[in-house]
Amino acid sequence: MAEDLNIVTDVSKEVQYQTIIPQIEALIAGEPDLIANLANVAAALKQQFGWFWVGFYLVKGDELVLGPFQGPVACTRIKKGRGVCGSSWEQAATLVVPDVDQFPGHIACASASRSEIVVPVVKDGIVIGVLDVDSEYLSHFDAVDDIYLNEIVALVHG
Repeated sequence: MAEDLNIVTDVSKEVQYQTIIPQIEALIAGEPDLIANLANVAAALKQQFGWFWVGFYLVKGDELVLGPFQGPVACTRIKKGRGVCGSSWEQAATLVVPDVDQFPGHIACASASRSEIVVPVVKDGIVIGVLDVDSEYLSHFDAVDDIYLNEIVALVHG
């Protein structure tokens, strides 16, 4: 596939996901390198949705370590159970946070971040990383994001 994406923005969020997912599948098809695929997924999501920050943290020992991302500089290491990312890892569950200031123990990597969704990347029953998406708007993420971001994450860990 050519590395140009067909970005559509004048449609519902659900249609945007339905349009970008086949493009992500084509972009990563046949590429065995996880880091390369994570980098392209982060770039595709950032380009499609224009979120404040989108990227991956990867499990390294007892920490999440910053992986491929798009956006401003970020926290480099996060302990299990700390903040939204560490909590998602610990719970092996997607967390949708409408207001990060209300999340106990939130780690403020960027003060402009107002809401967040974190999706665990699970391979063979083990969390190997998380997809972290931040928005500068409150209550930006919902069940639609949960469904489709989980579908995207399932594509990359395979």
